[in-house]
Amino acid sequence: MAERLLIQVQNKIRARHYSIRTEQAYIYWIKAFIRFHKYQHPNTMGDREVTDYLTHIAVKKQVASNTQNQALSAILQRFPLLIH
Repeated sequence: MAERLLIQVQNKIRARHYSIRTEQAYIYWIKAFIRFHKYQHPNTMGDREVTDYLTHIAVKKQVASNTQNQALSAILQRFPLLIH
C-alpha cells in the first residue's frame, strides 16, 4: 500500500511540474508523517494528527517555520481533506 500511495504522490507532483527536489522533500515529509503516527493510514487521521506532527517537528526536531510549512504542504498535497 505504501508504495502505491507514494506513486500517487509522485504522479500528482509531476503533473504540477514541481522540481525533483520538491518531489523528494514532499515524499520525505509524507513518509515521516506516516511513521510518526505508527503507520496509521492518513485517511483515518484529521486535524489533530497534523497538528501533533507539526508541533513535534517544531519542538522536538527544532525545524524552521518554512520547513514546517513545507511539511504541511507535502501532507496536504496527498491528503487535502485532512485540514477542514
